[in-house]
Amino acid sequence: MGGQPNPPGWLTPCATTVLTREDPPVGDIRVLVVDDQAPFRRAMASVVDETDGFVVVGQASSGEESLELGRELEPDLVLMDVNLPGIDGLEATRRLVASAHPPVVLLLSTYDDDEGEQFTAESGAIGYVTKSAFGPDRLTAAWLNGAR
Repeated sequence: MGGQPNPPGWLTPCATTVLTREDPPVGDIRVLVVDDQAPFRRAMASVVDETDGFVVVGQASSGEESLELGRELEPDLVLMDVNLPGIDGLEATRRLVASAHPPVVLLLSTYDDDEGEQFTAESGAIGYVTKSAFGPDRLTAAWLNGAR
C-alpha cells in the first residue's frame, strides 16, 4: 500500500489481473463476482477487497460468463446475483455447484429474505444475502458457514 512495491511472489489484484490456481499461493479465498450491473459489481468487489482473507479473481456480467470464468479461474467462492441476462443466477449456480471443481456460491439480490431462502434451496447455493445487507461481516460469515 502507499506506493510500496509488493514483496516478490505476491500478487496485487486489479481490474486487469486474473489470478489462477497455478499462481503462488497468497492465502486468500478466491472470489468471482457476478452481477449484470457494473455499480453492484464494483460494490461487491469493494467489500471483498476490504475483507481480510478474500481476493477478487474475476468479474462476470452474465450467467454464461460466470460459467466460463468459473471453469477457467476455479474460484473458491462466487458472489452470484439472482437476476442475470441469459442464464439466470439460479441456473448458473446449479451448474457451478455440479461442476468438477465446485465453488461455494452465495446468492445476492434485492428480494426479501423469504424469497432468498427459496432461491437457496432451489439452486444449491450456501445462502442468500440482500444486496443492502452485504458487507465484510456477511461475507466472512457466509464463507465460514458454507465452506466445505
